[in-house]
Amino acid sequence: MTEHHNSAPAHQQHLTQIWANLPGWRSLAAVNHGTIGLRFIVTGMLFFLIGGVLAMLIRTQLALAEQTIVSAEVYAQLFSMHGSVMMFLFAIPVLEGIAIYLIPKMIGSRDLLFPRLSAFGYFCYLFGGLIILFSLVLGIAPASGWFMYTPLSSSEFSPGPGSDFWLLGITFVEISALAAGVELTVSILSSRARGMTLSRMPLFCWYILVMAMMIVFGFPPLILASILLELERAAGMPFFAVAGGGDPLLWQHLFWLFGHPEVYIIFLPAAGIVSTLIPVFSGRPIVGYRWIVIGVILTGFISFGLWVHHMFTVGIPQLAQAFFSVASMLVAVPTAIQVFAWLATLWRGNVVFRLPMLWLCGFLVVFVCGGLTGVMLALVPFNWQVHDTHFVVAHMHYVLVGGMFFPLMAGLYYWLPLVSGRMPSDSIGRWGFWLTFIGFNLTFLLMHLTGLLGMPRRIYTYEAGLGWDWLNFISSIGGFIMATGVAITLLDLLLHFRFGKHSAANPWQADTLEWAMPLPPPQYNFASLPTVNSRQPLWQQADVAEAAAAAAEFSHSYSGLRENWGTTPLNARLAKILCLPGNSWWPLRCALVLAVVCISLLCRQYGLAALAAVIAVGLLLCWSWQNGARLLSDKPVITQNTELRFDYQTTDGPGRIGMIVSLLANAVLYMSLLFGWFYLWTAAPLWSSVQQGPVPVSALVAGGVILTVTAWQFNRVCRQLANGDDTALLRRLCYCAATGITHIALLGGVFVVTPLQYTGSAHDAVITVVLLYLLGHACLAVLLTLLQAIRVRLGYVGRSAPYEPQVIKPLWLYYLAVYWLSTALFFLLPLGWSAT
Repeated sequence: MTEHHNSAPAHQQHLTQIWANLPGWRSLAAVNHGTIGLRFIVTGMLFFLIGGVLAMLIRTQLALAEQTIVSAEVYAQLFSMHGSVMMFLFAIPVLEGIAIYLIPKMIGSRDLLFPRLSAFGYFCYLFGGLIILFSLVLGIAPASGWFMYTPLSSSEFSPGPGSDFWLLGITFVEISALAAGVELTVSILSSRARGMTLSRMPLFCWYILVMAMMIVFGFPPLILASILLELERAAGMPFFAVAGGGDPLLWQHLFWLFGHPEVYIIFLPAAGIVSTLIPVFSGRPIVGYRWIVIGVILTGFISFGLWVHHMFTVGIPQLAQAFFSVASMLVAVPTAIQVFAWLATLWRGNVVFRLPMLWLCGFLVVFVCGGLTGVMLALVPFNWQVHDTHFVVAHMHYVLVGGMFFPLMAGLYYWLPLVSGRMPSDSIGRWGFWLTFIGFNLTFLLMHLTGLLGMPRRIYTYEAGLGWDWLNFISSIGGFIMATGVAITLLDLLLHFRFGKHSAANPWQADTLEWAMPLPPPQYNFASLPTVNSRQPLWQQADVAEAAAAAAEFSHSYSGLRENWGTTPLNARLAKILCLPGNSWWPLRCALVLAVVCISLLCRQYGLAALAAVIAVGLLLCWSWQNGARLLSDKPVITQNTELRFDYQTTDGPGRIGMIVSLLANAVLYMSLLFGWFYLWTAAPLWSSVQQGPVPVSALVAGGVILTVTAWQFNRVCRQLANGDDTALLRRLCYCAATGITHIALLGGVFVVTPLQYTGSAHDAVITVVLLYLLGHACLAVLLTLLQAIRVRLGYVGRSAPYEPQVIKPLWLYYLAVYWLSTALFFLLPLGWSAT
């Protein structure tokens, strides 16, 4: 490596010094997308091994009738943890890791645009996963299933801390997922190579873009549900308790508002791998590019309208059952578009059956079978018969393992040379595939029959003579065969780093930009800005690899910092220079303190939790201060006769887009709370609202007027600053902060003086959460405005650096909209309704 570095051209040595990770243990401060992506993948595979061991314990217990290898309580912990580990700690994080590693390379970029956010997301994922697994080590793991249905997971039936471990740990992990969703969305839209329009973007990037947006819209309902259930368990707020005006079915609605889109959040990246590999091993472009893009978007859209098909047996009205039954069958249409496009590409191509292609063939067989049983389950009468039986377990594994694991293995084998510069063993890999494929079908194909014969899910033993004995025994044998195949595959992947043959450049003769780099690639990916003129740049642009490594545009740092190119979202025209942060300890520090918050809440040390939360807010504000742009230059950069400005010299950069995408997730959380409010109001058996609201509405309206003035003034400041006018900028920001503080004082006074019985009434509990939500946003907006005032005073923000206030502006506008909406729907509407 030293020889290679010394022999590299001067511009590449310069970039290597800027983009290098710190050595030794200090590499924990790394934020480069390649390092973070690999950490996600490796950690996810370790969690996968733990989940696999739990599965083998389950299959051992069920292999024979009336076994007592584990008790009923331990078995409940095993299947709860198996599902939680596989769904939350393996499937999504590993696919996110692949996306984090590959997306910049595929779109011709040097890094993701919020590198520290990626690192922060990884540490949140790691610490959240460890918190969940620690409950298993202590023997107090959750035993209510990976879906944590209430009231089984409530304090009455789960009095121990197991449910709390799940709720807090999973929420921690979901912060990581949301961070990745925001990061990937903004990076794909804002940093593609010049000429890579949306119609030329690799299909894998389309899949990841839709997946990232689905995370943004899909995860907040579960985050809200977890917060509400933890508040019920810890503070006695009866959101899901019938006696207090709540309803346990609210949990199911919120969970499956997340849970069914999650199936497609897992499937779409895996399908993106399939759409990437099939053209390579067919030797031709994919058939129906535009139809596939339409199918992917439709899949993401329709998936949010299917959640009730998990609840057909809970008493849903027949009209709703019919609607969601049709929607559940409708989602098969865009999926079928993709399947037919894959088959047509294979049919018209010259297929080479290399090892990754073998895994893809296994995927096509298994996933199509899983899709067919999914259409069966969409039929309400059939669903009633097999609900909560092993038939549903078999279907879920055919869809998730067939739809995710097989493409994942194909992708790992395909991109392995990119990471290591070495090729895996073809013979060992084939043994691993066939054992996995045979073992999987032996395990779960027969499970359809045990379900049709009436074997319920989640039972830890069964009587002999029910017709399930031989089926369960063969399924368990199949499980161990599959485990052997997976172990051989993972061993092959591990050993290849030491014994694999060195790979030639672009060993698969692929068509996408990631193979235009050296193997393994440098930390900065591309020495100069690539130009893309087609969907298959490596097939149709012979010199793209040489041009990306040459000393040309962006081959040296204009600022001395890590730099990336910013392009327009639609047409990928070069628009600005993006200064990216380098190695940093802030992500690790913030994640550690948030882990202390979670552990303190688990231990019921609320004072310590509050102190740690305050420290976490302080650290995050310090991070934002250090991460903010410094005034490096007030002059544009001239490159190839093009005048470019740094992002902080503009008014529309990735930070503003990131804020908007984050607020979309925030809005979904708020709308989920609003959904819960109306659901309890209309469906909870013992819901009761006061005839005369305890909240002083006049004070809320007065606070809203002050907030409107504040938001209008801040918007005016941003507009004038964008026009180059920074006259009295400091004074006007201080005025915004002062009126914002007045608004907070008025809203806080409303919260303090209002006699809310939040432990005895679900109505008052929801009102309490709403007021805290509003107060939190008001405090955040004012804090960020005060920081902007300080930065103006220090010369970091002004006419020549107008960018940062534009990032905060959407927050003020969002809070203004949410405040008036809350006043109308949570306070005024119930009063008007009761009056009539």
